Amino acid sequence: MSLASAFFYLFAGITVASAFMVIAARNPVHSVLFLILAFVNAAGLFLLMGAEFLAMILVVVYVGAVAVLFLFVVMMLDVDFVALRHGFLQYLPVGGLVGLILVAELVLVVGGWAASPGAEALRATPVPPVADVSNTLAIGRVLYTDYLFYFQAAGLILLVAMIGAIVLTLRHKEGVKRQDISAQVARTPANSLDIKKVSPGQGV
Repeated sequence: MSLASAFFYLFAGITVASAFMVIAARNPVHSVLFLILAFVNAAGLFLLMGAEFLAMILVVVYVGAVAVLFLFVVMMLDVDFVALRHGFLQYLPVGGLVGLILVAELVLVVGGWAASPGAEALRATPVPPVADVSNTLAIGRVLYTDYLFYFQAAGLILLVAMIGAIVLTLRHKEGVKRQDISAQVARTPANSLDIKKVSPGQGV
């Protein structure tokens, strides 16, 4: 067995085990840590396939931002884990139904791709030499030509989700002094200064 195959089995095994522990761990903090481990090993698999750009994006974006953000949010929340364990059986049928729906969708997607009449034509499309086209350039060509509208729609959905999260979590507290730039700019000496005559030997 070659060195590349040994690394593939190592990264793949750790990724599958970490993914299982994400849903099997009792502590949400441990689940997020296993998720980070799964992302790092998936990046190793991308490196073995020659997709170094995807590997770096997976580490920088998902591990460095999303997963760490999840970890901080879970650690800061005051979650009653005992109450969560008691309610597990209550939501088990709904969770099982959602899991079956996701499995059915995955089967339909994979089966539709295998049975599609255009799949063989896509597989037979000539691949440009690696020396002429880099990994980042190839992803950019596909992303901004064949999937441009999907890319823009995904960005719009994320923008709406971000605005919705800000609106839902924004709370206005009463009694808090806020800065009003227009009122500050419109101030004049007549309404901002109060001149008093102080007699000698007296305070203000």
